[in-house]
Amino acid sequence: MKILVHFSRIFVAALFLFSGFVKLNDPLGFSYKLQEYFSEGVLNMEFLIPVALLLAVFLVIFEVILGITLILGYLPKFTVWSLLLMIVFFTFLTFYSAYFNKVTDCGCFGDALPLTPWESFTKDIILLVLILVLFFGRKHITPILPAASHKWIVFMSFTACLAFAYHVLMHLPTFDFRAYKIGTNIQKGMEVPEDAPKAVFDYHWKFNVNGEEKIITTNGEYPTVEGGTYIDVETEVVEEGYAPPIHDFSIEKNGNDYTTEYLEKENVIAIIMYNLSKSEAEGLSRIKEFTDNAMAQGYDVIGLTASTPITISQIKQQYSLDFDFYTTDETALKTILRSNPGIIQLKKGTIVDKLHWNDADDLTLEKVEPSKPRINLKLKAQLDSIMKLDQAGRDAGDISWEEQVVIDSTNTIFIEKVFEKYGYPGKSLVGGATNAVAWSVIYHSDKIGKHFPLFKKAGEKGELEQVLVAIMEDRYLMEQGKEQIYGTQNITLNAESKNPIPIIWPIRDPEFVNERRQQIGLQETIEQSCKHLLGVDYKVYTIEEIKKLDKNVQ
Repeated sequence: MKILVHFSRIFVAALFLFSGFVKLNDPLGFSYKLQEYFSEGVLNMEFLIPVALLLAVFLVIFEVILGITLILGYLPKFTVWSLLLMIVFFTFLTFYSAYFNKVTDCGCFGDALPLTPWESFTKDIILLVLILVLFFGRKHITPILPAASHKWIVFMSFTACLAFAYHVLMHLPTFDFRAYKIGTNIQKGMEVPEDAPKAVFDYHWKFNVNGEEKIITTNGEYPTVEGGTYIDVETEVVEEGYAPPIHDFSIEKNGNDYTTEYLEKENVIAIIMYNLSKSEAEGLSRIKEFTDNAMAQGYDVIGLTASTPITISQIKQQYSLDFDFYTTDETALKTILRSNPGIIQLKKGTIVDKLHWNDADDLTLEKVEPSKPRINLKLKAQLDSIMKLDQAGRDAGDISWEEQVVIDSTNTIFIEKVFEKYGYPGKSLVGGATNAVAWSVIYHSDKIGKHFPLFKKAGEKGELEQVLVAIMEDRYLMEQGKEQIYGTQNITLNAESKNPIPIIWPIRDPEFVNERRQQIGLQETIEQSCKHLLGVDYKVYTIEEIKKLDKNVQ
């Protein structure tokens, strides 16, 4: 019995120390597993989900401390009772999970050693037997060091565990056992070898034969049953097929898949935020500063989240985030990075670096050549056709004005659908020669006010020329009967009279207009522009003055 107790003591202590340390290296990952157990479909204890991280830290530290006290022989009665209670609880949990197929990986050894539910249950049964040996033979658990040193060793071990847990929570796990560790190529991780084993299924076909239910099992082929009426079919996995290390990663937006595009780019910074509503405010502020710098250095910056479009829009506006968000599976994002928000640096699909938002300043980004945009050729062709229609009754005079009005209305509807799907179709999406088509269509519509914020944002991102944004803004102000800013809009007073007066629409602070024009790239001064466009000398008018000159001006 003494030898058996000695063996059990070493084996159980080693297993608890290993299991506890592996989970202590990644307490956030263990908390995700606890949340899965607490969910409605498993234990239905959702009230514990908010404290899952606190419980995770307590359990893993307690697990390590029990391993240490067992080795030391410190407080043997307390130790073996604690071990017994823990293993009884976890044996029940793993049996429940395995029998009802609730949780596919128990999380006993974190990501270092994934176990199936039945493997985990078997492990717990062995541990239960060994702990029972310790329980009934606890008189043989003798101290290996002077008793006075035990409490200090336990205290220092507890302090070290607490410090280590804090460190990995404030940064990232020291040891990364997941499929997305640094150096991994995501595309290769998703590949399935040609000779990989395929999954084997049994198909249980249910028929009604002469009023009786009959089940016929095949490997997939539909059975022939004389006089039988088909009811239903159920599938059963006989043998699991090969599952690649990475099988749930994708980058999507508005129903379009951008995974390959971004995994082939040379320099990508992906901001991981599995749930924006749970992202730390301080982290989001740090991410704003970091991503602005990354974009200035030439990197493609994207956000990956599982949040809703409404939440994305709110967070982008609240923190002035200038990068686009794409949708990725929440579980995949939690697996990629234990930080919300966090940063990964990709180079042609290979993970070059991973950082907690606390460590954003540690990543030094060298200036790189911005990637060439991938043009949407189909959309470009559609917009080029629309541009011809937009000008058909204006410059070319090929159609009547009545026909042009109908065309403008149709074009506007199409462009608004493009806005819903892509945002503004600028240079990176349709190229420099086509990026002004949407601008032209809306410029000739009554929807300027509705879409002007989109144009302004496109100009800030370099997707649309600032001059065009300025012209649109002046047009919108003039339509509202307000002073324009850059002097790009003109009208003709008394157009139907014998003495029409072409003028530049009134300008706000006209003495500074040439400075503003120069800032947005307009080469001509307001005086030169007036002479060039209208053939008259520039004269400053106020809105009140033109109302007096022309009764049609409201």
